[in-house]
Amino acid sequence: MMSLKRLMKTLLSKLRIVRPRIMNPYRKIDKTGSMRLEIRHRKAQKLIAQTLRNADSNTHFF
Repeated sequence: MMSLKRLMKTLLSKLRIVRPRIMNPYRKIDKTGSMRLEIRHRKAQKLIAQTLRNADSNTHFF
């Protein structure tokens, strides 16, 4: 039982050393203008949908 605990402890410590390289193998890319435009478009569509839902509900008044 003690050897199993020691083995697990060793494996976990080695995994912690290797994990940062495994977790982020890709480089972060900068947002392009079209990506920013798409994000703004999605936020606007979400806001419009929420406004229409609120307007259609009978219980919510502005």
